[in-house]
Amino acid sequence: MNPPAVSTPAVSTPTGAGAAGAGAAGADAAATATGRTALRLDTEKLFAARLHAVRARPYLATALFAMHVVESSRVPTMAVDRYWRCYVSPGFVDRTSEEELASVWVHEVSHLLRDHARRGDRAMRSLGLDGPADRLRINLAADCEINDDAFGDGLVRPVDAVYPSTLGLAEGGLMEDYLRQFTIGTKYQRLVWLECGSGADGLEREWESGPGCPHDPDADCDCRYGLAPHERDLVRFRVAQGILARPGSTPAGWRRWAREAFHPPQPWRELLGAAVRSAVAAAGAGTDYSYGRPARRSSALPGVVLPSLRRRPPRVVVVVDTSGSVSDGELGSALLETAAILRAVDGRRDLVSVLSCDAAARLVRQAAAEGGLELVGGGGTDLRTGFAAALRRRPAPDVVVVLTDGQTPWPSSPPPCRTVVGLFPRPRSVDEDDPDYLPDAPPSWAKVVTLG
Repeated sequence: MNPPAVSTPAVSTPTGAGAAGAGAAGADAAATATGRTALRLDTEKLFAARLHAVRARPYLATALFAMHVVESSRVPTMAVDRYWRCYVSPGFVDRTSEEELASVWVHEVSHLLRDHARRGDRAMRSLGLDGPADRLRINLAADCEINDDAFGDGLVRPVDAVYPSTLGLAEGGLMEDYLRQFTIGTKYQRLVWLECGSGADGLEREWESGPGCPHDPDADCDCRYGLAPHERDLVRFRVAQGILARPGSTPAGWRRWAREAFHPPQPWRELLGAAVRSAVAAAGAGTDYSYGRPARRSSALPGVVLPSLRRRPPRVVVVVDTSGSVSDGELGSALLETAAILRAVDGRRDLVSVLSCDAAARLVRQAAAEGGLELVGGGGTDLRTGFAAALRRRPAPDVVVVLTDGQTPWPSSPPPCRTVVGLFPRPRSVDEDDPDYLPDAPPSWAKVVTLG
């Protein structure tokens, strides 16, 4: 699906809750312009809806009450910034039922708990995205992550909410998964009115207050009430505690989030990919002299053709520890990492070789798709033989990537190329015959990333 990108499309006004919000914002602005009294926020109705949301989702109570409400006629419906302020349109509250407002409360606080602002920033960097249309993609993907299991059981389904089915996608994914499965184009012009604020996609709006109060620091204004980073983390921790205390009554998406809130995963796949990309892009990696394009200084030497230094695709050898101490699951992870390394060199399978190694170096094969390689071994471990076999390859590798549990002796001197070591984690074990034994740590000349 590759429809053309949206710049500033002209769209018809949506119906339902979204249309009510957009129309209310326009009505408030028009009232101000003509001198009539602008509609004031019905806080009684808004806070009654929040209590409704707390009754339906008691494990979200801490987060729902941590948000500070800011009245704003510039917001179509309700929106949040990354500092846990909730901007609310008076017209939207006036035209929306209490039951649907409760669902919107849960939706907006979900953006904050799941840290969509930070994740949106990271997605923009990793995918090379830029611009408002890409931020809308992130907002839509974040909405899909939330809405696939947010409603029901006491919460009504908002008519204009975006669900995975709205974009033709399967349920149960994360924002990052959905983001890769669609692009913004004319097909989704009807959705450009969506506005959940920087708390949903990381892009600050002109109507947001930012990290601090722009007014007098001593003034008692709404915009001064934002949560500091440690306060946001504390709220997330408290909510995760409540979810794990009653796992049978929460949706699967929230249980997954709560487990990761207690045990945040190290982004080891990103770290490994970054280490490989850094190695293959380093000075001297993938460079050689070529007569295909003569050097510019040849013009100063008539009759003499000088070679130029040309950039060529880097060659990578992946050495996989297949000793008996490495589990089948870890070998499967090694195959997945090989596929990721292959993507780091633009899919050139002829440039990536995979070598199985236990106590002896085994057959070297070219990289294949995930699961398309056979890893052989099962004996002891001596990766020095793997390094030696990798360096004997012709043409010589520019980068050697080693995937191992680290229970091995290492070469005494660094190889003449970049080295990246991916370590499968191991608990500290005690040998009764040698209680002081510790395996050698990876050498200092290698870039080390812990896997899993």
